[in-house]
Amino acid sequence: MGSNKAKTITASRYAATLLGCTMLAGLPLNAHAQDGSAPVPPPGQDVPVPVTAPAPEQGQVIRSIAVQGAQRLEPETIVSYIQLRPGDVYSAAAADSALIALANTELFADFGITFNEGTGAMVIEVEENPIINRIILEGNRRVDADEILPEINLSPRQIFTRSRVRADVARIIELYKRQGRFAATVEPQMVMLDQNRVDVIFEISEGPKSKVRQINIIGNEVFSDGDLKDEMATQEASLLAIFSSNTSYDPDRLVFDQQKLRQFYLTEGYADFRVISAVAELTPDREDFIITYVVEEGERYTFGDVEVVSQLRDFSSEALSAGLSMANGDWYNAETVDDTVERLTETAGAFGYAFADVRPRIIRNPETRTMDVTFTVAEADRVYVEAIEVNGNTLTQDKVIRREFRIAEGDAFSTLQVRRTTARINSLGYFQENFEVEQVEGSSPDRIILQANVQEEPTGQLTLSAGFSSLESFIFNGSIQQNNFRGRGQTVALGVNYSRFSRSANISFTEPKVFDRDIALGFDIYRQDFNNGYFDRDQATYEQTTTGFGVRVGVPLTEYVSFLGRYTLNYQQITIDENQFFADFDGDGTSQCEPLLAGRYLCDALGDRLQSILGASLSYNNLNSRVRPTSGSNAALSVDWAGLGGDTQYVRARVNAARYWNLGSGFIGSLSLEGGYIYGYGDEGVLLTERSFLGEGQFRGFDIRGVGPRVVRRFYVDENGDGVLTEDDLLDLGDERNQDDALGGNAYYLARAEIEIPLGAGARELGLRPSVFVDVGSVFDVDRPQLVQSPLPNGLFIPQRDGDGNALFQQFIRDSTGTVVGQQIVTNPIGPDGLNNQPVGSQLPPFVEEFVGDSPSPRVSVGIGVNWNSPFGPFRIDVATTLLKERGDETKLFSFNVGTQF
Repeated sequence: MGSNKAKTITASRYAATLLGCTMLAGLPLNAHAQDGSAPVPPPGQDVPVPVTAPAPEQGQVIRSIAVQGAQRLEPETIVSYIQLRPGDVYSAAAADSALIALANTELFADFGITFNEGTGAMVIEVEENPIINRIILEGNRRVDADEILPEINLSPRQIFTRSRVRADVARIIELYKRQGRFAATVEPQMVMLDQNRVDVIFEISEGPKSKVRQINIIGNEVFSDGDLKDEMATQEASLLAIFSSNTSYDPDRLVFDQQKLRQFYLTEGYADFRVISAVAELTPDREDFIITYVVEEGERYTFGDVEVVSQLRDFSSEALSAGLSMANGDWYNAETVDDTVERLTETAGAFGYAFADVRPRIIRNPETRTMDVTFTVAEADRVYVEAIEVNGNTLTQDKVIRREFRIAEGDAFSTLQVRRTTARINSLGYFQENFEVEQVEGSSPDRIILQANVQEEPTGQLTLSAGFSSLESFIFNGSIQQNNFRGRGQTVALGVNYSRFSRSANISFTEPKVFDRDIALGFDIYRQDFNNGYFDRDQATYEQTTTGFGVRVGVPLTEYVSFLGRYTLNYQQITIDENQFFADFDGDGTSQCEPLLAGRYLCDALGDRLQSILGASLSYNNLNSRVRPTSGSNAALSVDWAGLGGDTQYVRARVNAARYWNLGSGFIGSLSLEGGYIYGYGDEGVLLTERSFLGEGQFRGFDIRGVGPRVVRRFYVDENGDGVLTEDDLLDLGDERNQDDALGGNAYYLARAEIEIPLGAGARELGLRPSVFVDVGSVFDVDRPQLVQSPLPNGLFIPQRDGDGNALFQQFIRDSTGTVVGQQIVTNPIGPDGLNNQPVGSQLPPFVEEFVGDSPSPRVSVGIGVNWNSPFGPFRIDVATTLLKERGDETKLFSFNVGTQF
């Protein structure tokens, strides 16, 4: 032979078969050129055999090295990858080493070396790997491309290599595992393009989200499987846990559950408890997991000798030991030990020892199964506040935050004051939830810096609420409020309400710190119009218009107690359609409001009045947050006196209180009470418009003004058409064809108990906060009205009269044949009544009035509600059913409201 050729055939042959989107099946195994193994040819082709000629004679020298097939790479660059150079001796071993070096670069789809021993010319033949044109993801529905692409290393305009493809396949699968999809598979493909370019396609089969099908616990004897599963964050997949996100398998949660089990046993006294193993196995279908815990409970321990050793001069060891919550002989509880450390630390902090170190020393006595605990309060310096720093506020002025601090620069540090400061800043509602004042070491060991690192939240509120009632049909309420106007902590609000029977608008402004002093000042201007606000009568045109303003001044008396004084001036106009509800029975020319038509209480309330009201409130508030409290309480006592001038005289007293508890595990409990009484000492007594009403908005499960005293006018309906009216012909009390006049009451009370229920992490991310509640209340104490009954069988006719009191008649004009050719209204009838004349007036069908609902007996409703921070704003749904009610009460099953923030 004239030449000695050594050539390795590599990826070029099978890469050609991938044209037209041929799958790279078995891609992780086929990197033959790189790892030196023989390539697998495409179907239908023979297995290539590397041609290796006999080695050249010893001393054969390479005189030149040339490169063929390079497109993007410079020949000099390719030559630099190998060790051979002109002048070196060529051998088969040296050629193999050069081929391995070229393979390690991962730059070539095919490559080889030829050597002409006659001329000493060595030629490196290469076929460069293609350039990636696009990365395409297919089949990813549960995970967005924006989440996958940052995880992979391949990108457009890079050189394609199979090792990088294998690595990216592994990364994508790992990403899906983190999403709980352990059955996910990824198949890479490539489509060859012109100019040696390629599109890389990752075909993804996501598979179902891997659930925890079953949890097995082995070795537990004291506590049942159910007790231990209740302590775990991970839950078994079931219909009851359909909305929980904790049913998916998560390795990190598996570790957390082991800690939860140990914590549970330690609180029950089992100090030797340990988890021997925790194994998660995929089911044969690779869709779910079965988790098996092997535990060893050990013996139960009690507390032995328990004491506090204080090295602080201000604290007595004996006094601290006497105040411990555990005692010798009590079952050992690690949580109690942690709580004691926290309480001792807070106690020291309250006296200025910010960096007090409380260290528990626990001695286990296996023989007696006791745990001796010594709490050592290490010596520390009293700490003073060096500086107060406010960071992160871009809109809110520094002074708005600083004035909420209950501790000043230079004061002795106190954890109680810092905790109170945190609660007050949280109560502003301007910043992130669960804000905490951070403590940083100062310039010396006895100095501390307090930092308020805030994240401002939207403080504007655009609230929209809507509902439907049998009384007022569609109801709409809207308000816009800015609680941090101009970053000064001022509140500006504008509200409007509209329904079928009522309209109102109001403007209010509050300055919480007048001239930066602890004096709050505010005012309100409003207009309220009610049309048929108290009557379920489609035809009535009762109207109440109130225009007024109020001024408020508040001052704090202590840290938790404040006083609020206010003055209100109202001009009230109450009118009714005289054509429908005024009558002149006596014929004296004086038309008056007729109680048979409008109701006695409404007739008494008609007229124009000026109301001058002076009021005061004393309130207590130590809630940890006024926006969404989880602990603390508030209470207020309010008294209003109408009689400082004006036309109405009464005294009204109201009291309300609420208490919140953190029940643990995310449950929040609350209990609220309110009540009031009004006493009228003027000639008119207490008017209808001044009484208390309960129903939707305050009392869930009842309609608007659906609770309390009312007069129901029950009509007779001759259903059988026999012309004889009996008790059987009276409509039922709850029939919508009756007339229902809510009278309100002078006294009322209302109590609410509610528990907010935590959901899984997924539901919390959606902002869902369900709750169950019980409402109890009543409205009562009103003078019994004078009831009337229309005559049977024709009911009651109320004649219409002219200005002189003369009854009006409709007179028919007839011609000589008796045919009616016209009509006119006259006061003196001509001819026989009923022939030529008919009285003009109102005809009430026969009825009986019944007074119901005036009872202090409690009405009770229970239900469930859900608060949802929806994308379009806060949304509240309540579904309630009544357990106790009185005759005449009107119920309502469903209500909702919606709002938004900006």
